[in-house]
Amino acid sequence: MRFKLSNLKTYIVAEIGWNFLGDLKLAKKMINIAKKNGADAVKLQIWDPKYLKEGSWDHDGRREIYNKAKLNMKKYNILKNYCKKIKILCFASVFNLKSCKDLKNNKDKVIKIPSHEAYNKELIEYALKNFNTVILSAGAITQKELKFLEKFKNSNKLIILHCVSSYPLKSENVNFQKFFHLKNIFKKVGYSGHLEGLDDAYLAISSGAVMLEKHFSIDNNLPGRDNKFAILPEELSIIVKYRDKVAQMNKKKGLGLQKCEQDIYKNYRGRWSKNLEN
Repeated sequence: MRFKLSNLKTYIVAEIGWNFLGDLKLAKKMINIAKKNGADAVKLQIWDPKYLKEGSWDHDGRREIYNKAKLNMKKYNILKNYCKKIKILCFASVFNLKSCKDLKNNKDKVIKIPSHEAYNKELIEYALKNFNTVILSAGAITQKELKFLEKFKNSNKLIILHCVSSYPLKSENVNFQKFFHLKNIFKKVGYSGHLEGLDDAYLAISSGAVMLEKHFSIDNNLPGRDNKFAILPEELSIIVKYRDKVAQMNKKKGLGLQKCEQDIYKNYRGRWSKNLEN
């Protein structure tokens, strides 16, 4: 599947990430349901715990979860080929240069740089040099680091996503004024949302986001943090239908009289202007 943005329709990405916790059968089920409910693409995450630094995750059970959920290139390609079969675009986030190079060698054309690495100059520059499309979430960065990203503002390859890296996100922290700030600087601006529900998706679509990414699951009771606040299939379908209606309402119809207005124009104008003074 080729990646192509529309001038009218927000491109909708179902962020599956690692919600399937290593179960490829479950991953395929999530992908298939995302496709049936209108997603334009699904996104996965590629990482290997052997590159993970030491930290609290070594003592609270998270490393065991990471080991279970890791997605290497072999498993990624199984899912990517499945996506190709059912005709939905599949791409992945990377967290280091090694995975970025692996995707390049894999002949991927689209790549995602998550907020965790939005400061990573080396990774961003390598991705822009070697991929057709680079999607970058601009969350969890300082104002100085955001200023650095303006270096790439003229790149036609870059899609920058407004993002607030809080899981789940509270509505008072969505900070959509930052989205409009980004729109004044970059050529292509979208939104990666972590708010529970659909309100931020409605706002992003209505505000002209070229892309919308929301965490997606088929069951909020599945293990893992992201499954808890992810949107469900019926919610994805609602977003897609809303996106399509907004696209219809944004179609150019000119500045003059439309055909649908002819009845009022011919038969109603002046109807209530009878002069009773005589």
